[in-house]
Amino acid sequence: MVSYADVRKWKPEELESAHSDLGNRRNDLVGLQDELDGAKKTDGWSGAAADASAAEHAKLVDGMRSLIAEVATVRVAVATAADDVAKIKKRIEEADREAEANGFQITDEGGIRDVAPPQDVPEDQLEEVKQKRLQVRDKLMADIEKILDDAEQADAELAKALTAAQQDEIKPGEGGTLADAASTDDLQALAASAGKPADDSPEANAEWWKSLSDEQRAALMEAPPAWLGSRDGIPAAARDMANRANIDNVRGDLVAERDRLQEGGVSEDEQKKLDEINAKIASVDQVRETIGNEEPPRQLLVLDPSGERLKAAVAVGDVDNADHVSVFTPGFTTTVDGSLANYDDKMRELVAESSDQLAASGKGGEVAAVTWIGYEAPQTSETGDLFGDSVASSSSAKEGGAKLNDFYQGINASRDNDPNLTAIGHSYGSTTTGYALQGGDHGVDNAILYGSPGVGTSDIKDLNVPEGRAYLLEAKNDPVADLGRFGTDPTHMDGFTDLSTAKSDQGAEVTGHSDYLNPDTTSQHNIAAVVAGVPENAVEGSTDGVGDKISYGTHKTREGVEAVQEWGSERWSDAKELGSDAWSGVKDAGSKVKDFFS
Repeated sequence: MVSYADVRKWKPEELESAHSDLGNRRNDLVGLQDELDGAKKTDGWSGAAADASAAEHAKLVDGMRSLIAEVATVRVAVATAADDVAKIKKRIEEADREAEANGFQITDEGGIRDVAPPQDVPEDQLEEVKQKRLQVRDKLMADIEKILDDAEQADAELAKALTAAQQDEIKPGEGGTLADAASTDDLQALAASAGKPADDSPEANAEWWKSLSDEQRAALMEAPPAWLGSRDGIPAAARDMANRANIDNVRGDLVAERDRLQEGGVSEDEQKKLDEINAKIASVDQVRETIGNEEPPRQLLVLDPSGERLKAAVAVGDVDNADHVSVFTPGFTTTVDGSLANYDDKMRELVAESSDQLAASGKGGEVAAVTWIGYEAPQTSETGDLFGDSVASSSSAKEGGAKLNDFYQGINASRDNDPNLTAIGHSYGSTTTGYALQGGDHGVDNAILYGSPGVGTSDIKDLNVPEGRAYLLEAKNDPVADLGRFGTDPTHMDGFTDLSTAKSDQGAEVTGHSDYLNPDTTSQHNIAAVVAGVPENAVEGSTDGVGDKISYGTHKTREGVEAVQEWGSERWSDAKELGSDAWSGVKDAGSKVKDFFS
């Protein structure tokens, strides 16, 4: 029997810590899949020893699968208990406050003690005050009884899961991998009972998730359907779990498709498809390697094998709880297999620099940064496709921008409190970012664009970013930043705050198109300052390239022509007015002469 004193001592944070530890243990066990596969008896080995080895291997696999199923089941129970205990503790605090406000005290036994009855109550109000206090006491008694009932239920459910695990009563999920073992029948049934969102908008996804019971959410974390990982508006932790659980399936499907194509020879048309599949397999392998980094932990927020190239997004840090979140979108020639590792490293360095600036400013808070390769950026091989996927076309940027807008929305929609959200775009990725921001309702607080060939508009108001919170960086000898290919060259758009890329007390200079995020540079310092919510730390300043000087000269020439045209127009107007007056005078004089001779 759970007592009120026991419940008062419960600590939901300890259950949350246990839930996290169990998740790490489950991941460690699932991560042994390759070693288990490698430990199978080799082809050509036969005999008694081979049979004994195979039997031991099968026994080991069965034991591991059972252990993973038990860990998954207990983890769901712990997650549910942690949520239940947190709610119960909050109700206890509310009951204690109400009791104290009315002169009562709730004892460790769950009783009500009258410790501060009202004094000097007028005679004619005594009965009214008495009845009111009796009502408060009765309500407190009912609240305490309900709290103890719910606490007893939470304790019993957790004990039930622990007992089932201890007595080996939990049957592993179907499937041949260790990851499949975590999806037990009970967890799958509970996850299936959650249904699906009404549609695939960030708002609908977020509302659906928040409407679920604690048990359903916990089950979906352990036995997630594949579609859960791609839904903007779902918490990052849940998306990460779903996408990690789906990696083996995605890779397996790609390998099966590759093997099918290779059967009986490959035609010229099939070779292109085969090359795409091999690149996707390499991309999946790169994703797996990247999310294996744990300092800080990574979150896999997008894993999309559709289309010509695999799309992915990986976060450094905890997007669900970070106070400051940035989303970086790279540009031309970006691929998951060729670019993710480098950009993930840059985001790790950016998080570290942003955190250092927060600490130096005397401000607390956590930082997370996402590398978003959720669109198919133009490639060198597509340069000739001027009206399609070429870097000279806005087609890919517009398509990617729509997805990126949903991604921004999803971060805010999935959380109870909005983070300081920063959109970062480089090169063609800044164009994609520009189109995403023009989509509106994105919840982005700051936009940082660098090496930008344009943002798809000539008016900064179209980006829907708070005034003064759009920042631009251009390095010396960066030709792309002067193209102005997509809308006006941002350098000449009113409303951007120019941040320096030159040498300063805060870091070294960067030159060219690709080094803005290099550590120990002024540009990285400035980007980190905005991400960390301390833009006052940034060093302002602009760099004019050759294109800017030409553009400036053209701009001044245009101003001169417009001024001459305006002057000429004014003089012509004056001349017309003067001529009109003169002609009127001549007519008047002629009329007088005519009258005289008449």
